[in-house]
Amino acid sequence: MEFSSLIVSNQGKHIALVFICLVLILKIALVSSVNQEIQIYTVHLGERQHDDPKLVTDSHHDILRSLLGSKKASRESMIYSYRHGFSGFAAKLTPSQARELSEHPDVVHVTRSKYMKLATTRVSDYLGLTPTAPTGLVHETDMGSGAIIGILDTGIWPDSKSFSDNGLGPIPTRWKGKCVSGEWFNASSSCNRKLIGARYYAKGLLESYNGTYDAMEKDEVMSPLDVTGHGTHCASIAAGSFVQDASFLGLGSGTARGSAPRARIASYKVCWSKEVCYSPDILKAMDHAIRDGVDVISMSLGSTIPLEFEVDRSDFAIGAFHAVMKGIPVVCAGGNDGPHTQTVSNVAPWIITVGATTMDREFFTPITLGNNVTVLGQESLYTGKEVGFADIVYLEDLTKDDILAGKAKGKIVFAFQIQSSLDIEEYAKSNGVVGVIIASNPYDHIAPGTTDIPYVYVDFEIGMDIMLYFKTTKFPKAKISPTKSFVGRPFSTKVARFSSRGPNSISPAILKPDIAAPGSGILAAVPSEEGYAFMSGTSMATPVVSGIVALLRQKRPDWSPAAIRSALVTTALQTDPFGEPISAEGSPRKLANPFDFGGGLVNPGKVADPGLVYDMGSDEYVHYLCSAGYENKSISRLLGRIYTCPSPTPSMLDVNVPSITIPYLNEEIILTRTVTNVGPVGSVYKAVIEPPLGIKLQVSPKTLEFGPNTKKITFTVKVSTTHRWNTDYLFGSLTWTDNGAHNVRIPLSVRTRPFNLKI
Repeated sequence: MEFSSLIVSNQGKHIALVFICLVLILKIALVSSVNQEIQIYTVHLGERQHDDPKLVTDSHHDILRSLLGSKKASRESMIYSYRHGFSGFAAKLTPSQARELSEHPDVVHVTRSKYMKLATTRVSDYLGLTPTAPTGLVHETDMGSGAIIGILDTGIWPDSKSFSDNGLGPIPTRWKGKCVSGEWFNASSSCNRKLIGARYYAKGLLESYNGTYDAMEKDEVMSPLDVTGHGTHCASIAAGSFVQDASFLGLGSGTARGSAPRARIASYKVCWSKEVCYSPDILKAMDHAIRDGVDVISMSLGSTIPLEFEVDRSDFAIGAFHAVMKGIPVVCAGGNDGPHTQTVSNVAPWIITVGATTMDREFFTPITLGNNVTVLGQESLYTGKEVGFADIVYLEDLTKDDILAGKAKGKIVFAFQIQSSLDIEEYAKSNGVVGVIIASNPYDHIAPGTTDIPYVYVDFEIGMDIMLYFKTTKFPKAKISPTKSFVGRPFSTKVARFSSRGPNSISPAILKPDIAAPGSGILAAVPSEEGYAFMSGTSMATPVVSGIVALLRQKRPDWSPAAIRSALVTTALQTDPFGEPISAEGSPRKLANPFDFGGGLVNPGKVADPGLVYDMGSDEYVHYLCSAGYENKSISRLLGRIYTCPSPTPSMLDVNVPSITIPYLNEEIILTRTVTNVGPVGSVYKAVIEPPLGIKLQVSPKTLEFGPNTKKITFTVKVSTTHRWNTDYLFGSLTWTDNGAHNVRIPLSVRTRPFNLKI
């Protein structure tokens, strides 16, 4: 009896213990489910399987419903349906749901939402884009009046004079886009024959804040209106109308205009205050831009290292791929993380990636020392009254008690930036300082102007000159004069210090950036009382090239995006327009090489007549994807057809880009390129080789003859090294010339690696 009672008692305890365990497991499961925070994911499905956009969206809901269990859940989850240029959708999912969806047979891959960051009166004249010339790209395309440039950025300020439609004809009939109203933006009064489209995309932004985004608190408006100025600035650089006497407080005065001053602008607001740009919003804008009929997509934004792989992870690159497959060039900023190597972004071979240079205009702020020696400050603007001779104090000599006692009041403060953590500008404002001189590294950007206290930047060399005067003079004084503009010689062009550099960190054999354009101290439209302001960055260089591409599409409508990229690269300048070498700002300064500026400085005077082009289509891009090791499934879904990579895997060195970059040369190799004649029938080209130091090159055949039945010719390049040890990259070029009428130049970059660091 006692024994049986013990058994029953133990059984009861066992049952109770099991029950408690089940409850704990259930609670843990519930907590785990709650902890699986819902996030935004982009589901890529590759090419559209239907021409009807509604059917495409229905197929998206079918996939999502199979995961979530109902139509209602699918509708509540989906943020965007990408159904025009390509197929895919953005939805709110848990990480486990995203993983499950990635196994669906129709899905290429699933990526979590991420945000990207935002990367004049003189530029067009500097590059030779002269509207009064009787010939040339601007004249021959009516300044781009039939072109439509899609700007994906922070929106648009429609009241700027740069977006006047005076003298423009009807909107191109192929345009299918819209101008939508929103806060402080009336579509009927804001859009015209110049600004033909304006939309905004905020679902990704709003969902990332879980519905708590307060636009007013963020100094934003839910509309296409630009409140930060970045998008307006870029749009006017690409296609701004003629505006006489444009300046910033009298500086840089002249006639403002874009690269394609009569082209039409379609603005897609995907970036918001604080430089926030979410990938689902960007992708939807690209989807619409493809449908709307733009001729070029211009995006002055990008990501930072580590970069996302083009097919497996990058929403941005996939959207660009589909645009390019439909004949629309995509021009992107290379980034502002220079001068460090391997920092360039937007490196997919179907994207035109742009670096930034200075040009032949500088802004100097004269500083006259008490000994009547005048030195020139740069990278800052001062438009107030002259600061007469005042005592100089060295910031590091001031104690806290001196600062509190106002010892710097009425004086000019001099400092080496690296020596002080003090916010010197804030200090100056609150302590009666009449001027500030800061010695620092040069950055090739123009700081915003002031009218109250001058903040003048000098480099360390000039800083040491001032220090010598300060240390050897009993009562050192200085005066600071307003900033002045200087144009023309002796100011040669250099690659801006901030411009991101190659080599490409994902695929080193693909040269990036492709091309460079002026991007330092660019005057263009902004939403302010002055109407125009200076900005610097590859963001500014990108629309310079986008406008030129728009002109080129009008002149050569049958050219592919790859042919356009090739023409930009092979006609680029390695010197400035006056024949002076282009240097590259860095530590130390050096002559620019392909990792600084790709083919070189964009040359719109030659780009429409390159002679030969290195063209690429879907087969060549697939060659790249296979050589990069992407899976057949991913490539097939991207193309919308079954594809199997060949065996053995093709070499990335044979991708038909307008450059040759060999990251690891340890034995003789042979690579191929194919050129297409876009010049006169019967042209004959001969190879001219400038080999990198210690590198042997043999081209076969050495002569290319394009008869009436020969449009394309493939040639080989045999490359070997005489170096016995590892080297850094060395540079040269290969040029096909037809006795000077055309010089089709591609850059060569070769690194010897007998001892390979990659195992």
